[in-house]
Amino acid sequence: MAWNATGEMIETCSCNMLCPCWYGVKELMIMDQGWCATAFLFRIREGNVDGVDLGGCEVVVALHFPGPTLFDANGTARIYVDDRTSDAQQQALETVFQAQHGGPMEVPVSLISTWLPTRRGRIEVTEHNGEVRATVDGVGEIVSTRLLNEAGDQMTMQNAGFILAFQFRDNTAELAPSDGSTWNDPELPEAYQCKSGAVGQFAWSV
Repeated sequence: MAWNATGEMIETCSCNMLCPCWYGVKELMIMDQGWCATAFLFRIREGNVDGVDLGGCEVVVALHFPGPTLFDANGTARIYVDDRTSDAQQQALETVFQAQHGGPMEVPVSLISTWLPTRRGRIEVTEHNGEVRATVDGVGEIVSTRLLNEAGDQMTMQNAGFILAFQFRDNTAELAPSDGSTWNDPELPEAYQCKSGAVGQFAWSV
């Protein structure tokens, strides 16, 4: 099955800024709290899975890893889709973000042992002055703020392990702390707050 998707990925994480997993070096992937939880917001500009149009879809993937390192795996995950998506779009989004037919999500998915059923609910996203805020149907809120230096320029990182794995444009991610993000899905192992975060532009195709 051929599919493609382009858009923006906004990552939040329960570790301190910056989550060591971004570097992609196994020896550095020690979780600050002994466990790690993250929520990714994907804002799809254009996409198509087997004829199903995904343009304009917004989807969240929440992951929890018991630690103490990412590669101890045994993670739990859930996909959250906006309640305005169709059944066909939901199935297509599951195909992409559960890596059912390959793609960059194969890296985190390989560390997941339990997928909770996809949850439908209203996802509202706003953006103002470099801050993106997304609320997900009473389950959580994602807050992502681009980090600027003293000259007002965006701070970035390049060529780190997860940047390459997620195939970000120009091998670059923007640093974007997620202070204020909270997640409380009672079926996930932990309720948590986030501090670390990054943003990347992706163009995926299989």
